[in-house]
Parts: sequence; C-alpha cells; structure tokens
Amino acid sequence: MNPKPKKILVRALIAVVVAVAGWYGWTSLQTSGPGEAFVRGNGRIEATEVDVATKFAGRVDTILVSEGDFVTAGQPLATMQIQTLEAQRDEARAHHQQAVTAVSTAKAQVAVRESDLAASLAVVVQRESELDAAQRRLKRSETLSSDGASSLQELDDDRARVRSAQAAVSAAKAQTVAAQAAIDAARAQVAGALSAVAANEATIARIEADIADSQLKAPRDGRVQYRIAQPGEVLGGGGKVLNLVDLSDVFMTFFLPETVAGRVALGTEVRVVLDAAPDFVIPAKVSFVAATAQFTPKTVETASERQKLMFRVKAQIDRELLQKHLKQVKTGLPGVAWVKLQADAPWPDELALKVSGQ
Repeated sequence: MNPKPKKILVRALIAVVVAVAGWYGWTSLQTSGPGEAFVRGNGRIEATEVDVATKFAGRVDTILVSEGDFVTAGQPLATMQIQTLEAQRDEARAHHQQAVTAVSTAKAQVAVRESDLAASLAVVVQRESELDAAQRRLKRSETLSSDGASSLQELDDDRARVRSAQAAVSAAKAQTVAAQAAIDAARAQVAGALSAVAANEATIARIEADIADSQLKAPRDGRVQYRIAQPGEVLGGGGKVLNLVDLSDVFMTFFLPETVAGRVALGTEVRVVLDAAPDFVIPAKVSFVAATAQFTPKTVETASERQKLMFRVKAQIDRELLQKHLKQVKTGLPGVAWVKLQADAPWPDELALKVSGQ
C-alpha cells in the first residue's frame, strides 16, 4: 500500500478522535451540572468604570483622594489651577461695571433729550400764538386799508410779520422733530448699554462655571481605582486625572453556545459562583444577550468550545446586595455563571443562594 494514503487515513482517524473527545468533553461538562434545565458559562466579575477628567487644559493643583478610597457622588476629588480664570472673571466684572455706568449715562441722556423736546414743544406753542396774533392783526390791517384808514406800509409790515411768524413755527416744529430723534438715539444707547451689561453678566457666569468645573467631583458613588495624573502635571482638555469603579454596578460577562443562547431572555435568573469563594452563591439576572454570534476568547476551558460561535451574555448582580457588601466587592475575579433555561425548574441545593453575611 502506498504510504501516502496511510498518512491521510491516520490523520482522519486523529480528527475523528479529537471530535469525539471534544463532543464528550462538552456533553460531560453540561451533564455534570444540575441538569438540562441549566447551562453554565465561564467569565469574570466586572464593574462600570468612570474616568474623572479635566474639562479644560491646565495644571493639576491638588488631588484629594488616594487609590482605594470610597467616594460619594458630588464629592470633590481634585482641583485644577484657576488663577487665569480668576483674572478673567475680575476683568469681566470690571467690564460689567463699566457697562452699568454706561446704562446710567445713557438714561441721563434720554432725560436731557426729553427735556429738550418739552422745551421745543413749548416754543412751538409760543410761535403758533405769535402767528395767530400776526394773522389777526393782518386781517384788521386789510380791513382798515380797504377803508382807507390804514397805510399800505402798515399792511405790508403786518404781512411780513405773518410770514415771519409762520417761519418761526416751522423752525420750532423742526426742533421738535430733532429733539424726538435725539430721544430715540439716546434710548438706543440705553438698549445697547443694557445689552453690554447682559453680555458681561453672561461672561461672568461662564467663567464662574469654568471655575466650578475646575473642581473635579465624583460623578457617582464608587471607589478610586487609579490615580492617572499627579499634582503639578499639565493636562490637555479631557485629560484623565482619576479612574473610578462603581461597585454597585457589577456584572459578569460570559459566553454561551448558539444552541442555548436563543433560549436565554432578559431577566433570566443566574447564579454566580466565584473561584475565589466557591462556598458562596451570588444571585444575578441576565441584562444583555448579544444579537450576533462571535468567537469566544481564549480563556474558555476546552478547545472544542473555542471552535464554536458563541453569544456574549451579561448577568447583572443585584444592586441592593452589592450595597450591603460594598467593601467586599472585587472585580476581575473569575467564576462560573449558571443560567436557568426553564423558569419553573427549581435550583439544586448546591446552587442555593448563599452570600457573605447570610
């Protein structure tokens, strides 16, 4: 027999043996648990992480916490140097005072122009009265002149007086119009000055908000995981100073094969057993199931599992339980998540709830 077909046959036999071994490993893994109503997945405890970063570029002034410290939402964690911002705020306040003074000046100008208008209106009344008197006198002169009781010179003089009075009335009315225009201009100056005041107030508010943002506060309760920067370092906008981990938002991410992932719904009960504390069983619920399959990471137990497409699943641990044992929570711990596939199936005794302190 040709040696080449022998090699092919040997390789085929080896492949069959590996496949059978993989199938046996998977089935034995599944049947070694509490039954067909349950499935397990390997994963690690994770928690939500939050970076505390500076909003603006600047130098770190002080850091008020150390790694491992527990902090509460709103607690000051670090401060940035704010001398430049304080100088900008003082400058804006000075401009604001100038604008307030400009408003007072503009309002005073409005009062002056309104007085000028009142005087102009009085002059108009006076000139109209003079015109009325001149017109009456002209009528009398025309009557006397027609009767021969008055000279033509007096008639011409009275006519000139009427024309002069008419011109005076026109001039007074023009002054009135000019005075009204001056009032409108003064009022526009008041509006502009008020706008400058509002703009300066907005600038002051913005700078004060920037000063407030220069004090970095905890966005939520948690524990300081890392100090990324140190006092004196210069950071760009968005530069990270601290890293927090929210130990009340803890979950385990694991992978399940496509044969069972479709049977896992949100809210499905899960029991978590950590390698570091196998005597404790922690309750959890499925909070996420991937919509598309993916290859599992290399941390799964058997080679046959790595060859399968798996779905990522996340089991959320009860927040109230975490709050009770906050200082005992550790992230990164490996363990096993048992998922109940049949809602009416009872949990076996080995997976009965048992957490620290109970």
